[in-house]
Amino acid sequence: MATAFIRRKVVLAGATGLIGGYLLDMLLAEDSVAEVHALVRRPLKVSHPRLYCHRVDFAALPELPPIDEAYLALGTTLKVAGSREAFHAVDLQANLAVAMAAVRAGARRIGLVSAAGANAQSSVFYNRVKGELEEALKSLELEALVIARPSLLLDSRAHLGQPPRLAESVAIPMARLIAPLIPGAYRPIHGKDVARALLRSVLTAKGAHVLTSGDMVGR
Repeated sequence: MATAFIRRKVVLAGATGLIGGYLLDMLLAEDSVAEVHALVRRPLKVSHPRLYCHRVDFAALPELPPIDEAYLALGTTLKVAGSREAFHAVDLQANLAVAMAAVRAGARRIGLVSAAGANAQSSVFYNRVKGELEEALKSLELEALVIARPSLLLDSRAHLGQPPRLAESVAIPMARLIAPLIPGAYRPIHGKDVARALLRSVLTAKGAHVLTSGDMVGR
């Protein structure tokens, strides 16, 4: 993988999630990464000499150590959050707070895990919040902002201890069968492909760049 930084220092929010977990594994496997600062609400089950875990309140983040790039993978569902306000606090406010703290700490490159259909003008609450976060991040002083918009994720979440998502349990088996027929932006994708594509793109991108599922499958 080509690198834009030598001995990069990285902050990651959302390491306990599906795509965030893949991001963490891949960052720790990169020789060019000197430090990974994981911002978490509960302890990670991973240990590594280059991993620094910070248990934080995302509503009152401390100052971050000097870093080069940030990855935002915090997310929940309306069902788990319990209300629109709680969902907004995680998916928009917490991610934006990390991004702003990262910029203050020196980061000029950010990778965001968003969602297919994200649109700040959408009538669908979930898509609108995702889109509002994207627009807020575009206002920051960055060299690169890479937005990954995956469609349906094909991975099991059982190992994450997350409650089952009924819609996914029905849709995933069907999606695996008809994936080649689905338009690229909405093609189902594995979380590992999303993480890999995001990491590669953040290092080389200039300005704001969007990756759809079709851009990321098999990268």
